[in-house]
Order: sequence, then C-alpha cells, then structure tokens
Amino acid sequence: MPKRILAVDDSATMRQLVKMTLSRAGYEIVEAEDGSKGLEKASAEAFDLVLSDINMPVMTGLDLLRSLRKLPQYRFTPIVLVTTESQAEKKQEGKAAGATGWIVKPFEPEQLLAVVTKVLRC
Repeated sequence: MPKRILAVDDSATMRQLVKMTLSRAGYEIVEAEDGSKGLEKASAEAFDLVLSDINMPVMTGLDLLRSLRKLPQYRFTPIVLVTTESQAEKKQEGKAAGATGWIVKPFEPEQLLAVVTKVLRC
C-alpha cells in the first residue's frame, strides 16, 4: 500500500508540482488549499506525511502544524514545511511548533523526493 501524503498549499501550481513529483515515485497524494482544509482532511483521514506551506489564507501552515500536533494520531507523523520563508527565526518557530523538516521554495523535484524519502524512513 503506498504511503499517503497530504500536500497543503494555497498555490495550485505548487500542489500540482508536489503531486506530479511524488505520484511518479509511488506515493498517494491528497491536496488541500489552505490550513483549515488541511486540518479537516487530516482529521478525517490518516496520512503518513504532511507537507505544508506556511503563508496561506484562512489558517497558516504554522497554525496547522500546531493543531495537528495536538491530535494523537499526528503527534509523531512527519510534517515538513515547504515555503519561501528561509529566515532562521521562522525555521526556529517551525521547529518549536513540531516541524520535522523544512524545504525552501523554489526547489528541484529531486530535492523534494529526497526529503520525503528520508523522513518516511525514520
């Protein structure tokens, strides 16, 4: 059974890139266009990994991360932030909220695949 990944980003183009890259590698991708929708889907279904942008309308990626970490089924699930933010303060905020990893946009598809493969092996 393929690993299930929730991709949360307000950019349809970014969600498409993530889906195309990871689907080709055999992962099952479910998309959400903001943190609120991502939280709804994560609460209703089980995912092996969550990839989330930070800057989104309705609910930010950091708020999503904090909300997911409060749910028993996501306490230890890898959550990787995929964002244009690269400041040390933002990374520290993400780490404090429970982020497993961080990918700065733009990125090469191979970089995304390498990070996903690494965190899912842990």
